[in-house]
Amino acid sequence: MTMKENLVKVLIIGSGPAGYTAGIYAGRANLSPLIYEGDQPGGQLTQTTEIENFPGYPQGVDGNEMMSHLREQALRFGASIKSRKIVKVDFSKRPFVCEDERGEKVEAETVIISTGASAKYLGLADEEKYRGLGVSACATCDGFFYRKKRVAVVGGGDTACEEALYLSSLAEKVYMIVRKDYLRASDVMKRRVMEKENIEVLFNCNTEGLYGEDGVEGVHIVRHLGTDKEERFDLAVEGFFLAIGHRPNTEIFRGQIDIDAEGYIVVAAPTTKTNVEGVFAAGDCADPIYRQAVSAAGTGCRAAIDAERFLLAKEEL
Repeated sequence: MTMKENLVKVLIIGSGPAGYTAGIYAGRANLSPLIYEGDQPGGQLTQTTEIENFPGYPQGVDGNEMMSHLREQALRFGASIKSRKIVKVDFSKRPFVCEDERGEKVEAETVIISTGASAKYLGLADEEKYRGLGVSACATCDGFFYRKKRVAVVGGGDTACEEALYLSSLAEKVYMIVRKDYLRASDVMKRRVMEKENIEVLFNCNTEGLYGEDGVEGVHIVRHLGTDKEERFDLAVEGFFLAIGHRPNTEIFRGQIDIDAEGYIVVAAPTTKTNVEGVFAAGDCADPIYRQAVSAAGTGCRAAIDAERFLLAKEEL
């Protein structure tokens, strides 16, 4: 194909709730969007067994099933989808030029970035083994399943404290596993955690592994690792929550658009506009605060509308 045959009005890089929703809206606007799904079609939610807090599913829904529904809806309204990953972009001039892993290039009048973010994990083999079976990186998403149960949260910053406090309203007992001998969180968050009766903070502790038959039943912990006070013990819990941060999947856009110190794409709120005219960002790659499926879908909608209005202003529809 020549470059002109590969020219599209709207190129969506990434899938998930943001990318697929952008595809639905851009498709309904007759913009014939092209979606590059990336190396994890459907995004993080495809690793979630059940989603109960997305509107429209009163009985809950499997993450893969919901992403499949959104994908089918985008296709229904005229989106084209490629199960490939964009590895290189050039936003220096319009049309923008993007290249996929096979070396195929596509030109786009507008680009919507919805590459998401990946939760940081400790790197234990057990995390993968028990993913969806007691291991989670989102208390808001999965906390409901641990009502009246015992859970552990790994981390010592504001995010970990927020997760622990949220879980404390559901779970019988919440343990915070903290590597250092103090919490890195803000004073107000520290106070709230310390005042909560069913939260217990385990300082100077590292997680060595998880155990359980059909799911997480406990955590192998070492206290005072590498010192003469080193000791090991097991902690019985049914849920293990990672709260050590998220890493936005934005590396290929460095030097092309404005990205903050944490790697999140900077947008001109309340729009989804980046500092490059015609490039928009939606979902977790531009959201360090909420990171929810429904909020990601909302920004996907907004990005498609922003792209449509941009094209109308340029009279390129």
